[in-house]
Amino acid sequence: MNASKKIILFDGVCNLCDRSVQFIIKHDTADLFRYAALQSEIGQKLTSERGIDTANVDSIILIEPGLAYYIKSDAALQIGAHLKGYRTLSKFFKLFPLGFRNLIYDFVARNRYHWYGKKEACMVPTKELRAKFLT
Repeated sequence: MNASKKIILFDGVCNLCDRSVQFIIKHDTADLFRYAALQSEIGQKLTSERGIDTANVDSIILIEPGLAYYIKSDAALQIGAHLKGYRTLSKFFKLFPLGFRNLIYDFVARNRYHWYGKKEACMVPTKELRAKFLT
């Protein structure tokens, strides 16, 4: 793993999460992020090493190797802060208290399968995108 890359762990069977990853890839002009499904072997290893309980955090996690990890709304806003055109929006939402942001985040996370659907298996990246995914 390249320590200069930030790792996004996502729910590999969630359609909203899949669309979010596709959005991030499209707007990650600095090629800063790498991706892995929470359900994958590497996703389970990375969460276990950090003591993250995926029963409580099961939608998105951002890991900055050797530095920190972020969950829920903090993860989403940290990711947005690195995407061209979304830095200001991330800064704006960080003005709201963490508890309020996570309340909204948890509401969406609880309903994501109902609203956006669920896949039977994790997405398989195209040949062009495969290098961005950890295995």
